[in-house]
Amino acid sequence: MSFSPIRTLLGAVTLIAASFSSQATLITNGDFESNQIDPNSWTFLSSSDVAGWQGSNIEIWNALNGVMAVSGDHFIELNAHGANVGDWSIFQTFATEINRQYELSFFYRARNNNDERFEVSVPGLEWDISGHAKDVWTKFENTFTATSTSSILRFRSLTAGTEGNFIDNVQVTASPGRDVSVAVPEPTTLAAFGAGLLALFGLRRNKTKA
Repeated sequence: MSFSPIRTLLGAVTLIAASFSSQATLITNGDFESNQIDPNSWTFLSSSDVAGWQGSNIEIWNALNGVMAVSGDHFIELNAHGANVGDWSIFQTFATEINRQYELSFFYRARNNNDERFEVSVPGLEWDISGHAKDVWTKFENTFTATSTSSILRFRSLTAGTEGNFIDNVQVTASPGRDVSVAVPEPTTLAAFGAGLLALFGLRRNKTKA
């Protein structure tokens, strides 16, 4: 089987450009998939047993009562069971760069009714999340600017009791075009790389003819 050098070159350049442009989330275990939870069930765990997160107990669901996760199989109920009744708060510390802008997103949903509320915060900003829909996930999106080399994302329930405030697919990424942490090659860099590949293909072709 033979391959066109130009087609191979274009494929290589496309893959390289895609790898540079992709932005990975800075949050560990943002979709709460690190623990094994049986389908149609739930369990609550100490935060020390859940990768990435600290704080209160964390209650993880897997398709219980017909509620499906946004990402993967699992999501959490912020108002968990356990010893911390009335003070449900989980948080995660992640690396940031001072004066860099980041995008925060996650999905939330009510368990029982739209009176459920929680607070989400990052350094210098707090949002009171209320008016949840019970039968559909809602996406939260906002931006913040880091003021330190590490930042804390925190979720805190404003609803008492052990039921309410589903959360899933928590992500923090560097905002596109705002001092991103991975340098994207300039067009001239990609062009030079492409020229080098063309020269390599030409050399191999000449050797084959010889």
